Amino acid sequence: MAVPVAFFALFFAWPVVSIVERGLRVDGAWRFGRFGETLGRPEILDALWFTLWQALASTGLTLLIALPGAYVFARFDFPGKGLLRAVVTVPFVMPTVMVGTAFLALVGRGGLLDELWGVRLDTTVWAILIAHVFFNYAVVVRTVGGLWAQLDPRQEEAARVLGASRWTAWRTVTLPALAPSVAAAALMVFLFTASSFAVVQILGGSTYSTLETEIYRQTVIRFDLTTAAILTMVQFAAVGVVLAVHARTVRRRETALKLVAPEQTARRPRGIGQWALFAGVLLSVALLIVLPLGVLVERSFATSDGYGLDYYRALQTPDPSGTFLVPLLDTIGNSLRYAVVATLIALVIGGLAAAALTRRAGRLVRGFDALLMLPLGVSAVTVGFGFLITLDEPPFDLRASWILVPLAQALVGVPFVVRTMLPVLRAVDERLREAAAVLGASPLRAWREVDLPLVRRALLIAAGFAFAVSLGEFGATVFIARPDSPTLPVAVARLLGRPGELNYGQAMALSTILMVVCAVALLLLERLRTDRTSGEF
Repeated sequence: MAVPVAFFALFFAWPVVSIVERGLRVDGAWRFGRFGETLGRPEILDALWFTLWQALASTGLTLLIALPGAYVFARFDFPGKGLLRAVVTVPFVMPTVMVGTAFLALVGRGGLLDELWGVRLDTTVWAILIAHVFFNYAVVVRTVGGLWAQLDPRQEEAARVLGASRWTAWRTVTLPALAPSVAAAALMVFLFTASSFAVVQILGGSTYSTLETEIYRQTVIRFDLTTAAILTMVQFAAVGVVLAVHARTVRRRETALKLVAPEQTARRPRGIGQWALFAGVLLSVALLIVLPLGVLVERSFATSDGYGLDYYRALQTPDPSGTFLVPLLDTIGNSLRYAVVATLIALVIGGLAAAALTRRAGRLVRGFDALLMLPLGVSAVTVGFGFLITLDEPPFDLRASWILVPLAQALVGVPFVVRTMLPVLRAVDERLREAAAVLGASPLRAWREVDLPLVRRALLIAAGFAFAVSLGEFGATVFIARPDSPTLPVAVARLLGRPGELNYGQAMALSTILMVVCAVALLLLERLRTDRTSGEF
């Protein structure tokens, strides 16, 4: 636990506490009296209420739509499975500002639905909820599906032989085994949607406001750090309650599971019901994920003179306004380098943390578990701004260093590594480790021979998640990315903030390139994680 605790203390707790202290302590005096005044303001109460109920609705809708997809990817074998898995993961790597823009082009004024049927959903809560499902679909598919694919189906088949119906067997055998993984996915989706900023800002307009948008407005626009600090503390408290409930309910359901190689569980669909489910999942993926991505690609080629590569060619030329010190095409290399380093950091920190959490060592470890999830529920604006005001003096003067960006991105990647690996690590039967020890294996060798083969799949899934969130991280990176090495999401956001057809087209072109890079990386990951023999399990 020592290394993860030190990492979070230095790069998360210190910056956030510094921001809160600067906002609440003015001229040496604490201003706690502002709590009642701030939380009593109507616009703050509205933002708090909307944040809560839209996050709950988004989480429920995401689970409802994505769990059938998790089953299909876990239990069915079909041509193009790796490609389709990469496609459903692409939205998660996209900057949230691009998610909002994609759906605005789909459901907003002049969008595809408006042109075809005169239907507009922008400035409605439905656009926000659907965009959140689009963004978080992969969280459920990869987190739940990763464990589901390794559950031995013979346990459910044994229940069927003993007289249980298909529904009863699934509800009493499979669902309890999946419960920790489903809860982990639901927790991540809830935290992401509760801290949603760009999607709400673009699709909700001035009608809807979340706690995240209020923190941004108070910090960046009004520079009211006191109000921003109070809202940050409210955010902390709310996230703490959610994590406590999650830890209490999930821990009761954790049991040792019999895990097998995914190749032993996946097969082609059988019967009308399974084929109907498979077709339904494909249709939902086509409408919910492929269609918005297709709109982005189409807009990247659509110029005033017809379809062409004008916007892509413009990425290679220097920016005439001087906003970008390097050609926009260079942002791709910057993003990839940052993402690789951030993934390595997240795997080391998250892997050590997950190993520590498998020991079930009382309240201290449960508190540590909650700490690891806090970056997902705390404003990225607070973290990024905190980096600027804390990491500016020796021995941690990192503001001019390139490593600052991967460190901020790794903060968001670590929770995904932990939540992906933990259900599998805890599912390993302790008797396997004990048997290895009795046969003379050291703890390190027992881990290498017993745990590592079983957790390797989860480790690769975690690496994919960490790489994806690092590529698409925007909230904190926009504060700390150097002008001579901006990331791709930062460049996209700045282009969208500038008027003109060329800027919009370049933003679409960069977003399309980001999607392709992500898809290629995920396809390579799929090839690596399936290139093994069943004897390893």
